[in-house]
Amino acid sequence: MAVWDKKIPWGLVFLLGGAVAQTVSVNYPGPVCAVERSTVTLLCIFTPISSWTLEGRNVPLQIVRVVWCQNHLICQSITPSVYDSESKNNAPRYLYLGDKKGNCTLQISDLQKKDNAVLRFRMEVNHTVGHFTDTSGVTVTVVDKTEMRIISSSDEEVTTAGQTVTLRCTSNCTFHQLRVSWYKDGHALQESGLALHLGPLTAGDSGSYACGLNTNPRMHSPPHTLRVKVAEGGGVLLPLTVGVTLTVLLALSSLALVFFIIRRFN
Repeated sequence: MAVWDKKIPWGLVFLLGGAVAQTVSVNYPGPVCAVERSTVTLLCIFTPISSWTLEGRNVPLQIVRVVWCQNHLICQSITPSVYDSESKNNAPRYLYLGDKKGNCTLQISDLQKKDNAVLRFRMEVNHTVGHFTDTSGVTVTVVDKTEMRIISSSDEEVTTAGQTVTLRCTSNCTFHQLRVSWYKDGHALQESGLALHLGPLTAGDSGSYACGLNTNPRMHSPPHTLRVKVAEGGGVLLPLTVGVTLTVLLALSSLALVFFIIRRFN
């Protein structure tokens, strides 16, 4: 549901029907679940009123202010806001990545429990007829823990040596700019990030892998077992084959030598 500025007289709205009838909208992301102390980016796009009609003339409108607020339907007037383009005292945790043309993206870092809220975006232009707030908003839920798991790029229970496998750390809550550590057989690996790339695989890559949050070492995924199989004809079987061949050749040579000696002395 959209809310127009309540200061606009209905007679003026009627006279400016052509301007008000223009498509005005704010496209919010869906509900966001995020882990405490992480960072989320609320992707947002808006379409403002571009002009209105005054005495038969088409008068362009220009956005002069954009606002994000918490738990308020209109974000109007003195409503406390998390971001106000006209303020010099915005909280540093709330970074506006948008503009005054059509991008209203907001980034929230170091999420805290008080960030549990419905956030709404408001645009204001150089005439009250263009002030607009989309009250649907975006709901942000902050949790202190989340269920983590590993998804492998390979569906095989046993992976053949020489192949490449990617293990991805996922969660039932949003992962964004979240620091993740990786473990193998209980020992920390140097690699970090949401994806662990392994390959070309060797037998030494076999083991039990897990991912965990840097901000909470006790929060980690269940173990994911990776089994690497060395293909037949590989480094173990080749020497054995060569050895058997040499033994057979040596035996044949010995028989030939014995046969030669017997014939010579007969």
